[in-house]
Amino acid sequence: MTITDTKTVPTFGYELIRDHVLSTILGKHEDDILYWAGKDLARKFQMFSIDETTSFFEEAGWGVLTLDRLTKDEAFFTLTGEPDALQINKRCFRLEAGFLAQQQQKLGGFLTECFEEKFIKKNIVQFHVKWDLKEKIQ
Repeated sequence: MTITDTKTVPTFGYELIRDHVLSTILGKHEDDILYWAGKDLARKFQMFSIDETTSFFEEAGWGVLTLDRLTKDEAFFTLTGEPDALQINKRCFRLEAGFLAQQQQKLGGFLTECFEEKFIKKNIVQFHVKWDLKEKIQ
């Protein structure tokens, strides 16, 4: 991935779109649609390593993504950032979960899903990425 433009979007503008406009448009289907949108984004911005994925999160303004643990069929990540920027208590993180699932599916070649858990008091989101070693993707 290459950076072609260094302009930044004010956090307030990003929050308006992400936290208010999208939720109004998507309504009760917000979680599902954002998950699939995250998967679609991952297809358009393919990463070739976990390191690239963590860099993408920072460049996209999604926060700081850290790989906590990796096993043969799952990975655990933590997303941190400034409390005002992450908006953990208000925001849905299904877009990021879908993105992680699709990136891992491409990197590993197995059917992959991702689930997130918010820890509001710690101001973190944990992602559990799980792939099925019996379901090879071609």
